[in-house]
Amino acid sequence: MPEQRARTYHRNRVANTFSEEIGAMLEGELSDPRIAPSYVTEVVLAPGGKSARIFVAVHGNEEEEASTLEGLTTARAYIRSQLRDRMGVRHVPELTFAIDRSEKMTGRMDELLARNRKREQRRTPAEPTPGAPAKP
Repeated sequence: MPEQRARTYHRNRVANTFSEEIGAMLEGELSDPRIAPSYVTEVVLAPGGKSARIFVAVHGNEEEEASTLEGLTTARAYIRSQLRDRMGVRHVPELTFAIDRSEKMTGRMDELLARNRKREQRRTPAEPTPGAPAKP
């Protein structure tokens, strides 16, 4: 049982380190003009440690997201070599990049819920609640 806990702890530490290092590269080390301002939201490391999926949130529209994903995919070998040098490890997992749209979806859902609340507030004052005394 402790063996599993140690593996999970190690995998989480490696994922956090990947997130920090790739985030630093996104801030200014990658000079590809296709890469828009972005940041790492999550790193999911496979149980065997052979592959990792990096979720990136991009500040911009869908075109910038697509070009950023293309630029990151092109720079994948460079990023792996930099991770290998910085972390001092022998093997770095195969990296796969994906766009994280969860924040945009959350914002859209909040907007729709706010609209729904406004509609409900407009409807409720017109209808008297049962058991409440009528206003003269």
